[in-house]
Amino acid sequence: MQIETERLILRPWQESDAQSLFEYASNPLVGPIAGWPVHTSIENSREIIKNVLAVDETYAICMKDKNSAGCSTSDFAVGSISLIFPQNSHTTLEDGEFELGYWLGVPFWGKGYMNEAIKALLHHAFCDLNASSIWCGFYQSNERSKKCMERCGFKYHHTEENKLCPLIGDVRTEIFYKLEKSDTGNR
Repeated sequence: MQIETERLILRPWQESDAQSLFEYASNPLVGPIAGWPVHTSIENSREIIKNVLAVDETYAICMKDKNSAGCSTSDFAVGSISLIFPQNSHTTLEDGEFELGYWLGVPFWGKGYMNEAIKALLHHAFCDLNASSIWCGFYQSNERSKKCMERCGFKYHHTEENKLCPLIGDVRTEIFYKLEKSDTGNR
């Protein structure tokens, strides 16, 4: 499935995205704040596509305008966004609930791209998947993610302290926000 917005294409990850994934996921400002280690090589990124990202409801965020991506193709992945099913969530979810996960390459921060991607995926979740609510968590130091959630209508729900961050191997405080279908225009 592919989702299009004014400036973005959200589409399934492909192994051919390994180069662009590595370009943005190797930046230490991206992964560690989201709870995963920086990518160490194009092959490392290819393995992550095959073993982590190539799953249902996980999308590469691509620019429609190739000039925005600074590359020769407009289908160049600059981030990722996903609806995480209850069995894979970082918190306890009920049937009909999803967790939202996302990240974006540093050159694309502060331009509204992630808000655009989140709103499109929320519409898909509520209208196509009939989700009742969407959860989204961030680690305490990730103020950018918090502000993005708030701009997209999420409200604070709870905080979980001393939570293991398994991919990094440390313990953090995770803050969860929630958006109910009834709080949106997606009915």
